[in-house]
Formats: sequence, C-alpha cells, structure tokens
Amino acid sequence: MYAIVRHYSADASAIAEMVKHVDREFADRVPEQVGSVLYTAVDTGGGTVMTITMFGDAEAASRAESAVVGVQESLGARFGVRETAVERGEVMVSRATPSVVGRISFEP
Repeated sequence: MYAIVRHYSADASAIAEMVKHVDREFADRVPEQVGSVLYTAVDTGGGTVMTITMFGDAEAASRAESAVVGVQESLGARFGVRETAVERGEVMVSRATPSVVGRISFEP
C-alpha cells in the first residue's frame, strides 16, 4: 500500500463549501477516477483540510497525478483552495476495525 497525504488551505467558509461539493459530487468517484482504494478528507480546522488517499502501490499513485492536478485546478478556481504540502510514502502499518470496514463502500 502507498499513501499520499495532501494539505490544503483557504478561507474557512470556502473550505466548508468545498468539502460539501467534494462529498456530493466527487468523493464517490475518487477510487474509479484515480485508482485509489481509499479516500478520506479531514477538517483540520482554521481553514485547512487534509486528504489521505491510499493506493495499491506507488505506480498507481503516480498514475493518479494528472487526474489530481485537474481536480485541484477546478477546486482552486471555484473555492480559492490551494495545496500547501504533500507527503508520500509506503504504508508501513495499517489496521481497520470491522466497524470501519463496514462503513466503507466499494463499488465494482
């Protein structure tokens, strides 16, 4: 497994609107569009958001970059959101309880 953690910032009200948009119009399609196995957005407060996207391997993450750039440009234009940091790396330990796994929806 390979993870990309991205940090974004904007006006707090813009972040709230962007997250609603992402949840309604984008999040369900993330795995299909970018080849990920998990996508999570976390409100980190003060007009910041962190996304965690998990992939099967580094190659899958690399293939996703062009799709991510397009989404970032769109969100930046609509909501004034900008990426402030990116971290990438191999997942060394990962666990999920049955209650978490049961909440994750995987569409074929």
